[in-house]
Amino acid sequence: MSQPPTASDVSGTPGPPPSELGRRLGVLDAVVVGLGAMIGAGIFAALAPAARAAGSGLLIGLAVAAAVAYCNATSSARLAARYPASGGTYVYGRERLGEFWGHLAGWAFVVGKTASCAAMALTVGHYIWADHARAVAVAAVVALTAVDYLGVRKAAWLTRAVVAVVLAVLAAVVVGAFTSGAADASRLDPGGDTTVGGVLRAAGLLFFAFAGYARIATLGEEVRDPAHTIPRAVPLALGITLAVYAAVAVAALSVLGADGLAGATAPLADAVRAAGLPGLVPVVRVGAAVGALGALLALILGVSRTVLAMARDRRLPAPLAAVHPRFAVPHRAVLGVGAVVAVLAATVDLRGAIGFSSFGVLVYYAIANAAARTLTPAEGRPVRAVPVLGLAGCAVLACALPLTSVIAGVAVLVVGACLYGLRRAPAS
Repeated sequence: MSQPPTASDVSGTPGPPPSELGRRLGVLDAVVVGLGAMIGAGIFAALAPAARAAGSGLLIGLAVAAAVAYCNATSSARLAARYPASGGTYVYGRERLGEFWGHLAGWAFVVGKTASCAAMALTVGHYIWADHARAVAVAAVVALTAVDYLGVRKAAWLTRAVVAVVLAVLAAVVVGAFTSGAADASRLDPGGDTTVGGVLRAAGLLFFAFAGYARIATLGEEVRDPAHTIPRAVPLALGITLAVYAAVAVAALSVLGADGLAGATAPLADAVRAAGLPGLVPVVRVGAAVGALGALLALILGVSRTVLAMARDRRLPAPLAAVHPRFAVPHRAVLGVGAVVAVLAATVDLRGAIGFSSFGVLVYYAIANAAARTLTPAEGRPVRAVPVLGLAGCAVLACALPLTSVIAGVAVLVVGACLYGLRRAPAS
């Protein structure tokens, strides 16, 4: 097995060798990258399909998604501290479970998240200029690919600005809803429309919005003092996101009710309109567009680093493993991901890919939990129940997703397994 390279970023010394990335992110930077990936377009879009699935049990679904996310985040943080290299669960699965499971995790992540990138790009296009959504989407992909190409610190600084804007917009939504006469606390009580299956399906859909803490792990090779930074950054980012999502979900549900939220095409815009604040609707639309841009920026970062790790092992074309000598980023992987996403955004409507992406991410984290279960106490193994509950939770939520999402996800995994087999065949 190939071993991930290590790097150091010491002031006054030459930059990292061409095969290595630079360690330039501290705790705050890592937290911001995670927030940029999680507090994005997901919260503006995922509440409506989750409400259709769970009805008035939406908040229970959110709690279930958060519990599974906590287990996944804990397992991922411990593994990332042990293996501080680009690639996330691709690396962990390879090192702890074997090459096949690492390959499957990397494949599920790259394919699922590439589709998510295109979906986020199209979301930006429809918010900014609906009549020319594809052109705007491609332009957004090109611009953010250029930012990622110029270095991870540039991307982190832009993400700070994105997170600040989105948090300000969400705060306005929450305050506006709670201070209006339209808010009714009785709408938060689970009613007869709440079922176990519906709650689990909603949790699976909402998990899509929580999955961004993986960006911190996939950037493990670019984090300073990863054994200290990653275990701190992951739970911080997840905790902040959970608090924000809970406040927004409660605000929207208290104003619109389960039925109104389920039927909303733009849930937060509809919530502020129902709260008697139509002037906030354009602000919400801007926030959604900026949030989608932030999610797209973080997604390109994460996917390109997993592509880099897989290319190093020849799971993907070897030239994609190149690292820019000046910017210390996997520039060919970044450009390759950006090109594929731009083509998809220009030709295919993937805005309905939330369920499919959730399935791929849940498989990815199931493998992460299985890998964390093999850690020894000396290697920082989490409490035994955490990876076990995380693995079981991922499996249950994946199976609870809409049937079309499950079928598409399984088909993608089968293709990935076949490609692994074909690669292994000549050596047998």
